Amino acid sequence: MRRWIPSPMLSISLLLTWLMLNQSLEAAHWLLGGILAIVGPILARPLQPHGYAHIARPLALLRLLGMSGIEIVRSCFNVGGIILFRRSEGVNSQFIRVPLELRSPHGLALLSCLINTTPGTVWVDLLPDRHELLLHVFDLHDERWWIETIKTRYERPIIELFEAPRRTGQGEST
Repeated sequence: MRRWIPSPMLSISLLLTWLMLNQSLEAAHWLLGGILAIVGPILARPLQPHGYAHIARPLALLRLLGMSGIEIVRSCFNVGGIILFRRSEGVNSQFIRVPLELRSPHGLALLSCLINTTPGTVWVDLLPDRHELLLHVFDLHDERWWIETIKTRYERPIIELFEAPRRTGQGEST
């Protein structure tokens, strides 16, 4: 089954997206969307060197997206206020290092996307020898707050998403 449908959730999402974009439930759209839902992930398999991501806890993903959405809006107002109402001499632009426990390549990619979509922060580099994230903050006042924010609001939920132990048939953790 995995050979023909390597990622069932991706296939279902593609089919539903196709149906919504066409605003039709006709048989032809189901057929074409089904073909797209099967062929798309198969053709994309070589682009996934680490395989498809397995999300261990989908509700954690919703919490993470909700928290990051709030953080993005808050940062928009903060950065906008700084740009519009403060002098450039008062801006404390700095690089900080954030130690990471996260090891999943999918989790690191998600963390990178979340950090780079938040105004005022930029993922600069991942230092593999010390496994630290080099982060640029537009207006830094409290480095400890930034480190704790990255670790609690982003890293912990992402670890819960991608690195939580998978359950066996009896409900035990492996």
